[in-house]
Amino acid sequence: MSIYLTPFARTRLFPRTPRANTIQDCTPEQFEQHLNAHAPYKVLDGYAPFCKLHVHRNWTSTRCLTVPITEDNRHLLRSGYEARTREELPVLVRWFEGVEPPVAEYLVVILYSAEQLAREGAPIEADWGVVGCLYTAEPEEVPMAPITMMRNALGVEEGGSGVAIDRAAYARAVAFWDNNANWR
Repeated sequence: MSIYLTPFARTRLFPRTPRANTIQDCTPEQFEQHLNAHAPYKVLDGYAPFCKLHVHRNWTSTRCLTVPITEDNRHLLRSGYEARTREELPVLVRWFEGVEPPVAEYLVVILYSAEQLAREGAPIEADWGVVGCLYTAEPEEVPMAPITMMRNALGVEEGGSGVAIDRAAYARAVAFWDNNANWR
């Protein structure tokens, strides 16, 4: 099986101006090479048949993606409208400023099949393409953000995948994201 780091994931995981909340201590090329050279700790099914999650033990100093919201840190939450790419519509997001989470134990790499990426207008010459990565304390997926589920349901033309919302998964995501936030 071959894995390719898509341009979409590359700009988010390895931005031109390095940020503390992205992958640390390796280049995009080293990341892709590692994924192709090392078997995952475990493989999880994603939210659709074309999506798989490869769980790897963290070989970097990348920190956990999310932080629990507490009374002590709630005042550090910020929000704003942002788009992931120039083509997408901005959506409301929130994040912490001024917190430092622990180093992640796992990197959960989100993969889409070559067929799905071609359907979305981003063909690759590999079996699977990296579209994202979660940095976690446990070898499990962090629930997809509710707004991402909505974007996916809107379809490919709006930056989604065309997968309808699963109400039970959406409720689990709301429960998680109501009590946790990303950080910057």
